[in-house]
Amino acid sequence: MKIIEAENLTKTFNGFTAVNGVNFHINRGEIFGFLGPNGAGKTTIINMLTGLAKITAGQVKLLGEDYTRSVKKAQALMGIVPDESNLYEELSGRENLCFCGALYGMEKGLREARADRLLEQFELVEAAGRPFRAYSKGMKRKLAIAAGIIHQPEILFLDEPTTGIDVGFARQIRKLIVDLHRRGTTIFLTTHYIEEAERLCERLAFIVRGKIVREGTVDELMKEAQRDNIVRFTLGGDFSGLAGEFKARFPGYAIQAGQDSGVSIHAPAPFPLLPLVQFFEERSLPVYEAKIVRPSLEEVFVKITGIEPQKMQNQQGPKSMKGPQGARS
Repeated sequence: MKIIEAENLTKTFNGFTAVNGVNFHINRGEIFGFLGPNGAGKTTIINMLTGLAKITAGQVKLLGEDYTRSVKKAQALMGIVPDESNLYEELSGRENLCFCGALYGMEKGLREARADRLLEQFELVEAAGRPFRAYSKGMKRKLAIAAGIIHQPEILFLDEPTTGIDVGFARQIRKLIVDLHRRGTTIFLTTHYIEEAERLCERLAFIVRGKIVREGTVDELMKEAQRDNIVRFTLGGDFSGLAGEFKARFPGYAIQAGQDSGVSIHAPAPFPLLPLVQFFEERSLPVYEAKIVRPSLEEVFVKITGIEPQKMQNQQGPKSMKGPQGARS
């Protein structure tokens, strides 16, 4: 079931088109991600979906109902964690959680109990009474996620959840995301980290300059980018001198010999492995391993977008206003 549907979503700022006719959907219970460089329109799209930025054109549906002009009704079903902290520096961690619960209309006893459970789940109990300003970047991000789910939303929006935090906290954040997903939370995240997108997302959209250039599961994106079927064999001997004989036996196959007893076989269609194994073994070349070779998501991204990962740099366009968890926007 589709939980979010965006149709021809467009946003302009003073003549600049930040998002240009975007179409996509998010299925209930999945982790869906936008992968693209900073400035591609990822944050702007989240802001439009959550009511933090006005939609210039297009339509957005939540559970089949149009909420383009009535985002307030939909916000109770959303949790929002922006790319920059939006909690209150002077309040403690627990006070921030309880305050966000109050914004969503939670009864006092319920929001306090929920805050305590989240502090324990996110390993922030010892820091619960400290002012938010005293938290490290990683702790701030964890508390922001806790605040985003205090009201147990249908869908959680995470904008660049691990940007600017150290490796240890980034690992913790990813684990929290996976745990939330296992508990049934639908998650939409944006990232410019290719490895993060591949680890977390079930479906991905590549977004560049305000447009989605490709969308699909990781496997679908891989298959689309790989024209040949490639199998790499690790052999127990020297293959050199057998290339001509191999090509005569298997016309239509291309072969590439490596320097470490490895041989890669390329073909335009899937092919059976047994005849190849028999060919090698008949020539006293035992096969130690046969491995299907697939492109990395990084290779797929570069091939489709033309953007090198190291160029995923800060080229932000205008940003929209943010309020605590979107409840006051």
